[in-house]
Formats: sequence, structure tokens, C-alpha cells
Amino acid sequence: MSLKGNRAFRISVLSFIILSIFFVYAIKLFHLQIVQGDVYRKQSKSISQRTKRISAQRGEIFDRNGTVPMVLNIDSFAVDIVPGEIPSDQFETVFSRLSTILSVPANTIRQKVSPTIRRSFQTVEVKANVSFKTITAIAERIDELPGVYWHSKPIRNYVETGSMSHVIGYVGDITREELKVLYNKGYTKNSVIGKAGIEKYYNETLQGKDGFEYRTVDVKGKYIENSTWTRQPEMGKNIILSIDREIQYLAEKALGDRIGSAVVLKPATGEVLAMVSYPFYDPNIFSGERSGDAYKRLLDDPNNPLLNRVINASYPPASTFKIILSTALLEEDLIPPDKEIDCKGEIEYGDRIFRCHIRRPGHGLVNLTEALAQSCDVYYWTVGRDVLGVDRIASYCHEFGLGKSARIDLPSQTEGFIPTPQWKERRFHERWLGGDTMNMSIGQGFTLTSPLQMANVVSMIVNDGVIYRPHLLKEVHDSVTGAVLSVARPEPLFTSTIRPEVFSRVRDDMRNVIANGTARFPMKNHVVKTAGKTGTAEVGLNDRWHSWMVAYGPYDAPAEDAVVVVVMVEATNPWEWWAPYATNIIFQGIFADETYEESIDSLGFRYLVQPRGRRE
Repeated sequence: MSLKGNRAFRISVLSFIILSIFFVYAIKLFHLQIVQGDVYRKQSKSISQRTKRISAQRGEIFDRNGTVPMVLNIDSFAVDIVPGEIPSDQFETVFSRLSTILSVPANTIRQKVSPTIRRSFQTVEVKANVSFKTITAIAERIDELPGVYWHSKPIRNYVETGSMSHVIGYVGDITREELKVLYNKGYTKNSVIGKAGIEKYYNETLQGKDGFEYRTVDVKGKYIENSTWTRQPEMGKNIILSIDREIQYLAEKALGDRIGSAVVLKPATGEVLAMVSYPFYDPNIFSGERSGDAYKRLLDDPNNPLLNRVINASYPPASTFKIILSTALLEEDLIPPDKEIDCKGEIEYGDRIFRCHIRRPGHGLVNLTEALAQSCDVYYWTVGRDVLGVDRIASYCHEFGLGKSARIDLPSQTEGFIPTPQWKERRFHERWLGGDTMNMSIGQGFTLTSPLQMANVVSMIVNDGVIYRPHLLKEVHDSVTGAVLSVARPEPLFTSTIRPEVFSRVRDDMRNVIANGTARFPMKNHVVKTAGKTGTAEVGLNDRWHSWMVAYGPYDAPAEDAVVVVVMVEATNPWEWWAPYATNIIFQGIFADETYEESIDSLGFRYLVQPRGRRE
């Protein structure tokens, strides 16, 4: 090949290489700018812009009067670390110094700022609920703590503790499992959410919307001055509860330090005026530095202070159940209500002798009204087994909402239990016997109900066949303007087909329990006429029983003016048959507008109220 031809060949090869390089670059640029342009633009923004979350304050919680908050927010701080701002050789020094100031193990900080994120400029919260004094100590040594910052993070202050703890609940740090569910709703690993009670059930309403502070940084991650803009956080909505603070205090003191519960509600609307469960706890402990230890102590407490006994505990309803049997007998019209049954104090069935609990010598001849007033077991054993039968009894239980959720606006609740022959066969592989029906007829055996469910039973009788859904929410208000955003309306939960005249007769018979029956002494009251039923549930102990009282008043007033009161004192307490006395104190305080102390004096109960040390 000639020299001239060789040179032309080399030029062609070189041109081809150059064109190939340009072609490759062109394709790469096309891929970066067109195909993946959006991806890299987003990455560019994330690199050039730092985002700092500003925690929103939760809404406040008020009682039905809406004047003084029962739950509010107090100033507190959280300490953050931006790992990318700490020189690689100073991590351990910063961790050690910060550990001393915050009084937390250095290893705790080390775990949160793991080696995998130490080049990141994303903020990591290392501790919340930090006092202003601690923040001052950090500020004084800030030159020794590169990458350390702090921000305002309000914490909950529960002004009302005591028995309100089961109603209001508490908040806590979000868990990994909760974050998986709530991540798409804007929650982060540093979020605080409701864990129990109203705080949990209405978390979305109370939560508010976090704000953000956006800052532009240079290629080294340094903040550029005058390049910050902020989206302010929005406080959560305020909640007005149906709870009446004074009635809550009254019910709490009336129950005292007895393990048990009390509930007061308006049957015509379902509004809960008071809900007391003892023992209770102080929800403020969950905001402390040792909240985990405090929670474990509560879990280990044999008296279970975390349990809301009004809605989450189930008990044999005992003789309070007899008002359902009375209703069923009147509605079915299978036996004349004036037909008398001879109570000799006991009844023999099979190989067992069933003895009347109230009067061992026997009540003699009693009709329906007298049997309810004297709580005659023999009467109800007989009519339950021989007249109604288990299937009818179970059907009327369901008519009253037993064995079903009361659907109150709290995170969890028991449904109780109404047994059937089919259930016993499956559960124990045993046939249902007449003795089972007899036990069921007086609220014993397998039957279980919660105090709230029994309050609903009384409400149906007062309302001529309607149970309104029990609720704790009264209104939702805008936290800034105070405007009413929503109002809770009465919502029928269960509606019965029982005749109104039957309910009228049952109300009269319940009044007779107070006037001439088992409750005539503890429920004697000159201010308000009440109607109700006592109950004493056997639990296998010879010297103590569950003590029940279910009642409403005024007896002679429209349903709109009535309140239902249910008190249940567990058998774990020394026996004193306190439920009817506590119930009367609550009625006295409500209708005489008296405090607990004034009520016990008006009723002459001062001698019954002995100083009782709180169980810890």
C-alpha cells in the first residue's frame, strides 16, 4: 500500500473512533436527560435541599363543658444528629459527650446513628422529651458537638389523671409494626401516636399535620444563607367529650379504691357522662424517660390497672339478668304475671339441690313482681327451665344486645358471652342440661356481660325498646378558630320488637325493687325516685361475691331526662355489698347537685365510709 493510501486509511480509522465516541456519548446523554431525566432531577433536588420536619401539636381534649382542657401540650424538645456533618474521626467523641449530657447510654445513640448512615445528611432523632435545661447544656458546648441540633417537640400533659386514664388513654412512640401500616399516611419513625383510649380511637382527628423547614445546601452539604422557607405545622382538632367532669369525680369517689367499675350514661342519646374503672394509672408516666419500665410495672400488676373494666371485663350478671327474664315472660305471655310459685328456699333437680341465695328459708308464694323485688332464685329457676327454655332466653339476650359489641368509640371492648346448647356441645362435648338453663336464668353459669352492656340493657327498658350507641365524643372543634366542625348524633344500635307496655311493666317492677325489695335500704333517696336491680354473682368463694347494681332515674320522668347508673364491685374486694350504696351516692350527687362528701352526709352513709388505703 502506498504511503498516501496508508495515511488515508489511518485517518478513516481515527474518524471512525471519534465518531463512535461521540455516538456513545450522545446515547448516554439521551439516556440521562430524556429516559432518566426525572429520576436525576429528583436526586438533584434531594442533594441540594435539606428537609427538617416540624412536629405538629396534638389537639386538646375537654369535658362536655368545653372550658378547661383535660389534656394539653407542654413545651419540650428533641435532640437530633445529622451524621453527614460529623467528621469521620469524631463520631465516638460526639456520642460520648452527648451521652453524658442526655443521660442515655452511648450505645443507644450509636445504634440510632449506625455506620450505614454516617455519610447521610438526613436528620436522626436520638432523644425526645428533653428539657430546656438540657438543651441549654448542649448549646453551651455546641462547638464540641458538630452535627447536633434540637427542635421543639411538645409532649402530652394529662391534667386529669385518676379514673380519666381509661377514657383518655395515652400516646407513645410509633412502633415498627405500626409504621408499616401508617407510613403512607405521612407518619415517620419519630412520630408519636395514640396508644389507648380516646387518644388512639380519634388519633387521626387529634394528630395534626407536621410542618417542614426546607434549606438549600451546597455540594458539601453546608447550608446556604437566606435559602430557607417553612411550611408551618397545623395543630390537630380539639375534641369535646360527653364526659361530665363533676359526675366523673363523683363516680370515682363513690366507687373508691374498690376493684371494679362504674358507668353513667344518658339512655336517650347514648352519651357517657362518667366511666370509672379502678385501679387506674397516671398516663403522664408514658412521657417520662423510663416509660418502658413504667409500662412493664403496670403489665405485671396483678390488679391489672390497664384494664378498662367498664368495657373490657366480663362477669356473670347475676340477678341483674332477671330483668331480661321478666321482660321475656311478659312478652311471651306464657304464664300470667300474677301466677304464684312457692319458694321453699331450695329446689331439687337431678342429683343437685339449688338453694335460693337471698332467703334460705324461702320466700313463700311469689308472683313475677314480688320475685323480681325479692330476687327469688326459685321463681326464675322454675320459669326459666319450664316456661321459657334456653333458646328463648338466648334470643332475648341478643334482643338486648348481649353477646354483641356495644360499639363504643374506644379501641377495644368485650362482647361478653351468651351460651347455647350447640356451643356447649362443641366446647365440652356435653349435652345441655336443665341445670344449665336454671343457672342461665339467674345470670350465672356460662353467661358473661360487661358493665356497659348491662347499662345498655337498662337503656332499652327506659327507651321502650331502643339502645343508642354509647359514645364518648360530643363535638370536634377547630383548634385555632374554635369553630364546631362536627357534632355526635344519637345512633340507634339495637331496636327491639317487644311491646312498649311490656317495658312499662318492667319499669314498674324495677321501681318496686327499690321501694319494697332488696335495694330498699341502700337505695333509699328523698331527692330522686329510682328503679333498678341488685345482683350478687357467685365466683366460687364462700365469703365474697361480685356486687352489681343497675338502675336509672328519675323513675317517673321522660327518658330524655333520665340517667342510667351501673356499678360493679369485684369479689376480689372484702365483701361489703357496696354497689347499691355507690349507685345511690351517684344519683344523689347528680340530682341534688352535691359533691361526694355532701352526698354521703345527705344519705346518712358517712358511717359506712371508712378510710381505705389506696392499693398500690
